[in-house]
Amino acid sequence: MKIKSLFLGLTFSVSLHAADKYSNPVIDYSLPDPSIIKGEDGYFYLYATEDIRNLPIHRSKDLVNWEFVGTAFTDATRPDFEPEGGIWAPDINEIGDKYVLYYSMSVWGGEWTCGIGCAVADRPEGPFKDCGMMFRSNGIKVQNSIGPFYIEDNGHKYLFWGSFRGIYAIELSEDGLSLKSGSSPVQIAGTAYEGTYIHKRGGYYYMFASIGSCCEGLKSTYTTVVGRATSLFGPYLDKKGQSMMDNHHEILIHKNDSFVGTGHNSEIVSDNAGTDWLFYHAVSVANPDGRVLMLDKIDWIDGWPSVEGNSPSVKSEKPRF
Repeated sequence: MKIKSLFLGLTFSVSLHAADKYSNPVIDYSLPDPSIIKGEDGYFYLYATEDIRNLPIHRSKDLVNWEFVGTAFTDATRPDFEPEGGIWAPDINEIGDKYVLYYSMSVWGGEWTCGIGCAVADRPEGPFKDCGMMFRSNGIKVQNSIGPFYIEDNGHKYLFWGSFRGIYAIELSEDGLSLKSGSSPVQIAGTAYEGTYIHKRGGYYYMFASIGSCCEGLKSTYTTVVGRATSLFGPYLDKKGQSMMDNHHEILIHKNDSFVGTGHNSEIVSDNAGTDWLFYHAVSVANPDGRVLMLDKIDWIDGWPSVEGNSPSVKSEKPRF
C-alpha cells in the first residue's frame, strides 16, 4: 500500500510538472509574421500572413492553446489594390474604439507595386472592413513597401515599414487610417532589415527586426535582431554604439538543431506574473512544411532583451495566467 501510494503520488507530481510546460511550435502549421493583441473579452488574438487565405485569426487565453476563429476577410471583402497579391505581415492595433489592422499586399518580386493598406473592425475577431490602400512603393518612392508597424508616441501616430530597402517611418492622421497631410518618409534603419517592431521600455525604444532569407525552407537564414535608441526615430544602436543605419545590431534569436529561419516577431506580451513573451515564426527541421508559430520568454539583462541560448526553446515553462 505504501509503495502504491508513493507511486501514485509520483505519477501525479510528474503529470502536474508536465502540465506546466509547453512545447514549440505552439501551432504546428504555417502562421508566418504573427501579430497579437489582447481583446476586451480576455482572449489574446493572433493574426498572420495569409498562408491560410484571407488572413487567419486565432485566439487563446494562455498564449499556448490556440483555436482558429476565422479570417479577417472573405473572397468578397479582401483587399484588391494588388489584384494578384497576397496579404502579408499584418499588424493589429486598438485605435480609439476600433481595431485597426494594417497589412501589406504584394506579389513576390513586385517591389514597386506592393503597398500597405488598413482595415477596421469593432471586435478583434472581425469582420474587418477594408479601408483600402494607404500608399504604394511607386507612389511613396520607397521600394518594397511591406511590413507595417504602428506606434503612438508623445501624442502622435506613426507607421514604420520596409523590407531590405531601408526601414522608414511616417506620421499618420489622427484616426490612423491615412498619412498625415504633408508628412514624408524618414529612413530609420539600413537595408539589412524587415519585419520591424518597436517596444518602449524604461528610457529606451527597442527596434526588433529580421535579417536574412525568410522563405527557403531548411535553407532559410532568417534571424531576429534588435537595437535600441533613446528616441523613437533613433539612432538605434547595438551594444558597441554602432548604428542600425549601417546594419549593426544584436542577435536575439538564431537557428538551432530543431528550428531554422527564426524571424518576424510579434509584439511583446506579458503574463500575469509580469514575464514578457514573444511570438515569431520558424521552420521545423523535423517537419519543414511552412513557417510554424513559436513562443519564447524574453528576459531583460543589463537593459537588453534576451532569449535563453539566443535560439528557440523546444520545451519550456508555460506563461502564467
